Amino acid sequence: MALCPLLVCVFLAWVLACSARPSHTHLLVGDSEDRRAEALKRLLQVFGIMDPPQSPHGIKQPPQYMVDLYNTVAGADGVTKDPDILEGNTVRSFLDKFHSSQMHFLFILSSVAKNERVLTAELHLFKLRARTADGPLRRHHFCQVSVYQVLDQHNPDSPEGKKLLSARLLAMQGSGWEVFSITQAVRDWTEEESSNRGLLVTVRGLGGAVLEPGAVQFASGRDHHESKKPMLVLFTDDGRRGCLSINNSPDLDLENPILPEEVELPQTNRTRPPRATGDQRLPCQLHPLSVDFEGIGWSGWIISPRGYNAFHCRGSCPFPLGENMRPTNHATVQSIINALKLSQDVSGPCCVPDKLFSINLLYFDDDENVVLKQYDDMVAGSCGCH
Repeated sequence: MALCPLLVCVFLAWVLACSARPSHTHLLVGDSEDRRAEALKRLLQVFGIMDPPQSPHGIKQPPQYMVDLYNTVAGADGVTKDPDILEGNTVRSFLDKFHSSQMHFLFILSSVAKNERVLTAELHLFKLRARTADGPLRRHHFCQVSVYQVLDQHNPDSPEGKKLLSARLLAMQGSGWEVFSITQAVRDWTEEESSNRGLLVTVRGLGGAVLEPGAVQFASGRDHHESKKPMLVLFTDDGRRGCLSINNSPDLDLENPILPEEVELPQTNRTRPPRATGDQRLPCQLHPLSVDFEGIGWSGWIISPRGYNAFHCRGSCPFPLGENMRPTNHATVQSIINALKLSQDVSGPCCVPDKLFSINLLYFDDDENVVLKQYDDMVAGSCGCH
């Protein structure tokens, strides 16, 4: 009978142990979730974003200008075609928030960071086709379009109520996008947000003649299709530059990455996998490293690319280092010291990227504005022993 209390104790211990396992598993799951959250937070920091932007409400189409600019600057995988194409490293687009039927436009610039330096600011207006071909079009072939910074929102038409930013002649006939430089006004607004009272656009005939209503019109933010709405485009630089210089080239082909000479890619035949142990390890070379934005839950706000191949370097740096290993002089000396066992604390050189390239993201920010941003040192272009 003395055995029964012992069995009861063993049973209770077993029950307690079993009941403890789910909580232990829960802790492990919690730790995993915390690590994932921390990893994604650090990845956002790499992209210069504090919190992931919210996905836009409904189906939003980015401005065609921003899509075209992205395709000019980057390939389908986001890798920069030429680092000299883009002025600065950030392009921001803003749609008119005033939605006035008159030619008074307001753009909210609260998403521009304080550390961003405004290089160029452009007002993009879509000129509509004239409604009539008689009257003013018979007398005038050109008109003068002037863009003003509003200083007094209650009396913008007075001489003290506005400041001229840009003016030029436009043909009365035809339609399409017209671009006006308004850099100084935007610099004022970013330094003092309360000074942003919008823009005023006027149209006059040659010599200041008043044109009949409808002779020249630009699409407004209220009455026209999204693709023709007034837009402000900022080219800025946030000062974030990589530690290594960008060495992009239009001839770069990352589908067939640069590999050290006399080094073959590992065989893809699964029946004969490459042996990578001991002295027979593969030499230092590039290997794929896929970054899938949909897989990490960012596809809702990133427009392009859907992901990219960052590549990574892996392999051995055996003594003696040949030129195909692209060694630095320091790595060569380190390899010799290690091979001769002249110091117990010196390891052999490591296989690391020795050429890095930038990528570009096209995405929606929290205010549903579309941003094009270039990030340095995001793709390994080649590897070497360092």
